[in-house]
Amino acid sequence: MNPSRAIGLKLTSVTLFVVMSALIKAASEQGVPPGETVFFRSFFALPVILVWLVWTGQLGAGLRTKDPLGQFWRGLVGGTAMVLNFAALGILPLPEATAISYSSPLLVVIFAAMFLGEKVRLFRLSAVALGLLGVLVVISPRLSSFGADAVDARATLGAVVALGGASCAALAQVFVRKLVQTERTSAIVFWFSVVATVLSLFTIPFGWVMPSPGAAAMLILAGLVGGLAQICLTSAYRHAEAGLVAPFDYASILLALVIGYFVFAEVPTPMVLIGAGLIISAGVFIIWRERQLGLERGRARKGITPQG
Repeated sequence: MNPSRAIGLKLTSVTLFVVMSALIKAASEQGVPPGETVFFRSFFALPVILVWLVWTGQLGAGLRTKDPLGQFWRGLVGGTAMVLNFAALGILPLPEATAISYSSPLLVVIFAAMFLGEKVRLFRLSAVALGLLGVLVVISPRLSSFGADAVDARATLGAVVALGGASCAALAQVFVRKLVQTERTSAIVFWFSVVATVLSLFTIPFGWVMPSPGAAAMLILAGLVGGLAQICLTSAYRHAEAGLVAPFDYASILLALVIGYFVFAEVPTPMVLIGAGLIISAGVFIIWRERQLGLERGRARKGITPQG
């Protein structure tokens, strides 16, 4: 266990993911459709992942899967999440899209109870309710835009699409929870990129474009950065418990605010800041509670009392 290294890797992954989102947003604003951005993000992540597997001696394990159908469904749902999230990035300000994406861990709690039979106690339900209230705060100005001008209606669509992306991402995490029972993490990472790359090709009839050299460079870089971010994220959880590492996810809102302001001239509204605060608080409460329950289970296994 190396907590300092874990935190460093986690912060690196968070930074890289926000940079990736900014690159995709910039390319999307040049007219590149979401399905095409998913192709670039997934395909150009593969060389980075393969080099990592070779470097760590996990190439054989990374290419081997015992549950190809499970990998397909995880890739399908996760790929759909990427399409929706990338579409939202092309419509909404970066901080707002990032804040809505924070609802994904909260929805995982609900979906895990529905599909995996996990028990959800009052504390977690209360935290989820608080987080979903935060999501409503963020998107409420958009929902009030129905019937308004075309610009406001497009932003409303962006909020709905972002929420759909968060829901699909949460469902993908449920598939991952099942896959980890039989699959290695390296295999899940590799096959997700493969499945997402192949499935993205089915969006060609919906209007792929020839990107400009600048947009193509941004998309390729987004794929490389995304692959490296995934590796840093995976490695972080090898060096420390999830309860220690997970809260640093929320550093992304600070980075999104900075990049949104200086790169895209986006100023977050008070509703976005308030809603993001509620969502982050709910997420941190859940992580803290899970850590406490983990410690209690550990003490129980050792047969000691909380006082030692």
